[in-house]
Amino acid sequence: MNVLFVLTSHDRLGDTGQKTGFWLEEFAAPYYVFKDAGAQLTLVSPLGGQPPLDPKSEDPASQTADTERFRTDAEVREMLAHTGKLADVRAEDFDAVFYPGGHGPLWDLAQDPASISLLEAFDRAGKPFGLVCHAPGALIHVHAADGQPLVKGRKVTGFSNSEEQA
Repeated sequence: MNVLFVLTSHDRLGDTGQKTGFWLEEFAAPYYVFKDAGAQLTLVSPLGGQPPLDPKSEDPASQTADTERFRTDAEVREMLAHTGKLADVRAEDFDAVFYPGGHGPLWDLAQDPASISLLEAFDRAGKPFGLVCHAPGALIHVHAADGQPLVKGRKVTGFSNSEEQA
């Protein structure tokens, strides 16, 4: 199985002056589930290269066995340092796609034409796609084959405003 991971390239939390990016645990946990199952993994981001890591995701309270494994895994760290460019991948080359969360996807992936096209292609091909936490924001401009919003009539979960406030 070939699984594509799409990470954000965005590193600023709006105009707050705070840093953001992808959330470590939301990347590490699914990464190791797929890796341990024998999947071939490809990492991309809109700009390519090292995607920004949300510094809050490195808080001690947010650490898990998967984030600890990540810290000692030179292979995945090297893959992250050299992600491919999102615009260079094709849906037909992958069996599934996964978008880790963090605030970054709300800015770049939600507006990125390559991300929108990729998700639409996965939907039309009937291939699985998953987006976690804030990443479902990347679906805002994605449409089904009939031109309707992809999320219309579907149950979608993401990070709620009340969770954000807490």
